[in-house]
Amino acid sequence: MSLKKLIFATLFLFALQQSYSQRDYDGYNFLGIQGGITFFDIITDDLVTQQKEGFTAGFTTRGAFRNNFDLIYGLSFQSASVGVEGRGLLGNTENIGYTIQGVQLNFLGSYNIVVKHLSLEFGPVFDITGKMKLDDDKYENYTLTGYNSLKAKDIQDISQFNVRLAGGLTAGLEHFRVSAQYQYGVTNILGSLNDKGLENEDFKGNSSTIVLMAVIYF
Repeated sequence: MSLKKLIFATLFLFALQQSYSQRDYDGYNFLGIQGGITFFDIITDDLVTQQKEGFTAGFTTRGAFRNNFDLIYGLSFQSASVGVEGRGLLGNTENIGYTIQGVQLNFLGSYNIVVKHLSLEFGPVFDITGKMKLDDDKYENYTLTGYNSLKAKDIQDISQFNVRLAGGLTAGLEHFRVSAQYQYGVTNILGSLNDKGLENEDFKGNSSTIVLMAVIYF
């Protein structure tokens, strides 16, 4: 799925959301700007990883749907970081940094515990990313822990389309809220490495992300 198609789908669903809100006298529909920090890791038995901080920023919409439920759509840029353990020629062990950049599209349902102030949110998240790029090329020939020939540079071509399930809590005022969310990747983020002829031909890994954000609604 291309970025153009994801943006089109977002605009279409936002228009649909507006049509629902306009049917209800008590309906509301907000546009928002959001940003925050992320704590990203890859859950895998095939690499020794370490969670690292990143950031996210983008646009979101929130609109009344029916009863105590809202619908939320968002499109964000993300820069996620993760560490992978490897060793140099002298046997020195290092935590090697990687960065993954891309866009994220979410479609969330929101159950209002207190309307416009406190809600539980849940739903699917779609990621389109670039490579898992080394932060410093001096580590490219480090051998990754647990392997004889797998180098740090060999694992950059991760799967570029991934699906996550998200759940979290949002609290605040009508036009300003903070949120805490957990996102678990249900697709194999390391799956595209398996056709590269590497030392391991059966990589399995799922993304794990904690997202702390603030949102301003207009």
